[in-house]
Amino acid sequence: MYIIIINNNVCAICSSSIKHFFLLFAGFILFKGKMSRRYDSRTTIFSPEGRLYQVEYAMEAIGHAGTCLGILAKDGVLLAAERRNIHKLLDEVFFSEKIYKLNEYLLQYQEPIPCEQLVTALCDIKQAYTQFGGKRPFGVSLLYMGWDKHYGFQLYQSDPSGNYGGWKATCIGNNSAAAVSMLKQDYKEGEMTLSSALALAVKVLNKTMDVSKLSAEKVEIATLTRENGKTRIKVLKQKEVEELIKKHEAEEAKAEKDKKEKEQKEKDK
Repeated sequence: MYIIIINNNVCAICSSSIKHFFLLFAGFILFKGKMSRRYDSRTTIFSPEGRLYQVEYAMEAIGHAGTCLGILAKDGVLLAAERRNIHKLLDEVFFSEKIYKLNEYLLQYQEPIPCEQLVTALCDIKQAYTQFGGKRPFGVSLLYMGWDKHYGFQLYQSDPSGNYGGWKATCIGNNSAAAVSMLKQDYKEGEMTLSSALALAVKVLNKTMDVSKLSAEKVEIATLTRENGKTRIKVLKQKEVEELIKKHEAEEAKAEKDKKEKEQKEKDK
């Protein structure tokens, strides 16, 4: 007779069946472990609830990345992002170069590729990595800004699943929910110019970034405009970002002063 304790439960079995018992018990544990791991480790297997856990994990990881927002204006588009790596030895020219020319479409059709078609092509690749075995989803969400003759200025967002959509203003990364709430409140459709969009971007970053004081070295802003029939992309210099931050701080101080004066007048009444 053997006494076996499993999860504080005492089981008594005879010696003739001990080997058979351990084989069944080990098989049960192995089967249970395989069932639980399959949904977590394999991107092509849906859970009983119809979920792809690897895609969900990739989307959750985006929430820990730096804040990045985009705003669509009448006369352009802007992207503003938090810079977490501000090391002095970092080669900024190499680090910031994320623009690549797409000549295959231009060579074939003799015109630039439409914005949405480019976004669709990239999202097809992202979606494929959630479908094929042995691959993992890209743990990245992207914001795209562009201009074409079909729809003018455009702003798109895509997630690791390959899903994408057009936006007037959006945010991804850390504290994105709070940033989107502010954008909903302050975005004025049909009235938003690039200068007002820059002011709004600084305001949102100041409220949502996990820093005590917003500084130019921790923020990177790029704008896309049309000049003389050509699309121009400009990355703002640190001095330009500093001026925007100072302007925002002055407006905040003035608003706080006016608020206190108004409260004081109400008390005096």
